[in-house]
Amino acid sequence: MSEEKNRLRERASGSADRRETPGFSIRPAIQDDVPLILALIRELAEYEKLTHEVSATEDDLRKWLFGKHPAAEVLIGESDGQPAAFALFFHNFSTFLGKPGIYLEDLYVRPEFRGQGLGKAMLARLARLAKERGCGRLEWWVLDWNEPAIRFYESLGAVPMDEWTVYRVTGAALEELAVRC
Repeated sequence: MSEEKNRLRERASGSADRRETPGFSIRPAIQDDVPLILALIRELAEYEKLTHEVSATEDDLRKWLFGKHPAAEVLIGESDGQPAAFALFFHNFSTFLGKPGIYLEDLYVRPEFRGQGLGKAMLARLARLAKERGCGRLEWWVLDWNEPAIRFYESLGAVPMDEWTVYRVTGAALEELAVRC
């Protein structure tokens, strides 16, 4: 593991969150966490009624989270040593700000651990990482039917970007686009 990666892992594994939420700690995921990460992804997909869209495998996660060129990072939140939450994120870049940002792909707190401040602690950790890394923003999407999440995010000062429409190309359309011109 590179010296830079070790330094980032050390920073990400600080103890500030233990102080904010007693019994709760946040740590960077390690390769041995891959089965847990996949289980949490499947739980999130079930909650979002999107299990039919999950095709990720442990091999996929191992390659893209811990391989030669990692595409994303994961934080694991634990409550008294039990896996309680995860956040999967990666860097993006704002041309207008001229700075990187952190894009939070998924934040999930297991139902039995909700309402204890764990989601807030995970977002606070990501905000600290963003500041430490010189990022200009922390952003994410939320399903428009997920009112509890929307209320939670807005209580933290997050604002919806209603003037933007998300577009996606995937599957056969992605294949077709890739061979055009």
